[in-house]
Amino acid sequence: MAALDARPQTTLQLRRTFAAPRGKVFRAWTDPEELKKWWGPPGYGTPSAEVDLRVGGKYRLGMRKLPDGEVFYLSGTYREVRRPERLVYTWQWEAEPELGDTLVTVEFHDRAGSTEIVLTHELFPTEKARQEHERGWSGGLDNLAKIL
Repeated sequence: MAALDARPQTTLQLRRTFAAPRGKVFRAWTDPEELKKWWGPPGYGTPSAEVDLRVGGKYRLGMRKLPDGEVFYLSGTYREVRRPERLVYTWQWEAEPELGDTLVTVEFHDRAGSTEIVLTHELFPTEKARQEHERGWSGGLDNLAKIL
């Protein structure tokens, strides 16, 4: 595996506040059954989610264009797990290994009963890749707001 800092860096950062306690938002991000309910942009479903929530543990998410598209996967490794405050993990599309690993950091801030998340997704190889992921994350976060 190539070092994460071995290519040009393009960074995406999104902030969103959810009307739910921090523990519930963290669980939605880390529990496989909860992830299947919201992860992915509109028009896609998440038929499979595997999570080994520990430093060095791996995750794998399957995404499908609805209603019956082919499932494609992304996976990675947790680098930091601080319940319910922070997650850091690598991210790689299995069908596009040439894009390499990117890095996701999610901070969960308690805001008087609500939760602000700060999502930083970095090390994109191109601006186009960053823009595509921004659309995907924004749609997924909209889905998360609906289920919370």
